Amino acid sequence: MGKRLFVSVDLDGLADEVATVQERFAGASGLRPTDPGQTHVTLKFLGDTDPDRVPDLVDELEAAVDDAAVDPFELCVGGLGVFPDLDYISVVWVGVREGGEQLTRLYEAIEKRTTAMGFDPEDHEFTPHATVARMDHAGGKELVQERVRTDDPGVGVVDVQEIRLKESTLGSDGPTYETVDRVPL
Repeated sequence: MGKRLFVSVDLDGLADEVATVQERFAGASGLRPTDPGQTHVTLKFLGDTDPDRVPDLVDELEAAVDDAAVDPFELCVGGLGVFPDLDYISVVWVGVREGGEQLTRLYEAIEKRTTAMGFDPEDHEFTPHATVARMDHAGGKELVQERVRTDDPGVGVVDVQEIRLKESTLGSDGPTYETVDRVPL
């Protein structure tokens, strides 16, 4: 069986700040917060992947980092948003205030390399974000809408030194993520 893989920039050290943002939505029925310690910006969701492909995948990720020509950078995280829109909310996220250009360059290089390997291309425009909650039903939608419209929290700054290839394992308490490999910038 394959591994459920994705490529990310992890928000190391910001778990407390993410939890503080999640508290703004306390009492929103139907909203399920993510694990603040696992918060990350997904650069590419690869999905079910044969473990035998991992070494080639890591080689391609290293090449993509070279292609993107991105040096270590500071990622400033803040602000709120939702997908797909405020009328129908499935995901609540914190945004990127600085470092988005570097993330986009990494995303584009990774996208090019992974689709050449046969992974599915993304079907939507890249919006750098980190998911902080998922909406299971619309019970608390008004509270979420109000917060997203009016709040603009600063979350913090991460010193990005690498991208990570991660495995997602779905469990009854939600997904757990494990780092499979790291590619330095």
